[in-house]
Amino acid sequence: MTWTLPEPMLAAPVSDPDLPPGWAAEPKWDGWRALLSWDAHRLILRSRRGTDLEPSFPELRAGAAQLPDATALDGELVVWDAADRLAFERLQGRLQRRGAGALRLAEQWPAHFVAFDLLRLSGTNTTGWTYRRRRAALEALFADHQLTAPWVLCPSTTDPATVREWLTTWTAVGLEGVAYKRLEGRYEPSVRGWRKHKARETEDAIVNAFTGSPAAPRTLLLGRYDTDGRLRYIGRSTTLPQTAGRALAGLLTPAGNDHPWTGWTFSAGWGSRESLHVTLAMPELVVEVGVDVARDNAGRWRHPASWHRPRPDLSPADVPAFESGPAG
Repeated sequence: MTWTLPEPMLAAPVSDPDLPPGWAAEPKWDGWRALLSWDAHRLILRSRRGTDLEPSFPELRAGAAQLPDATALDGELVVWDAADRLAFERLQGRLQRRGAGALRLAEQWPAHFVAFDLLRLSGTNTTGWTYRRRRAALEALFADHQLTAPWVLCPSTTDPATVREWLTTWTAVGLEGVAYKRLEGRYEPSVRGWRKHKARETEDAIVNAFTGSPAAPRTLLLGRYDTDGRLRYIGRSTTLPQTAGRALAGLLTPAGNDHPWTGWTFSAGWGSRESLHVTLAMPELVVEVGVDVARDNAGRWRHPASWHRPRPDLSPADVPAFESGPAG
């Protein structure tokens, strides 16, 4: 039977940063989730959404020879800058690069694969093993094969003090938060059996419209699906930096007349009667924004959300459902 990469196991957000008994913690990296398989000298590198990443990251293809055959890993693609900070922006644009362009970026800003789970080892499917056993095997893999760049072993701990140290000191170099995994838990594809705590107060939303030029959007109108599958308006972003607006232009697809928001009007501000001139976009792109607790009676953000970054590695299905009513 042919072995194929499973769907990734997922994490549910939690507000409590404390490490629960019977769980391990790992740093949550500021990068792109990716799964890979090395089998018969063929590398499969797949994003969380199923996008083929292999042509965009030739440095991983070159480094795959270090891995034993018929082995698969789950992890995070990251780039470190010259100051050893995580540089998420260096990952942006890699999906569109192939051939010589991808090789040039790989040399200038090489990506690393931070491995945090073992899915297959020398032909043995390990997803049914407990996390404790998978972790021990992953550590042995790195030690026995003396893996070096582009491969990095993700730290793991059961010490609450270490978790607190990560959240207070590692965030300075770009750590996004902490992930928690039950020691006796199996790897369950598509199940939110892990937990994650973000070190910064940000949320994800779907871009459905924008103001300004299609070549350089000025602000974004954001939405989320409710539990009935309706696309609800949740709020508007602050004015985008010019570089961010230009970069987003290539990620947005203008919508036709069948967009769920066709015919809607949007206010220029809280309590304002002025309407915005907007261009509808296909509800495909997820972005991460900073928000406060202020909500209106419908559950929408009262204040503009501060721009953080695009998340082309996420799908609209990954965004939390719209919750009606005030949040605080």
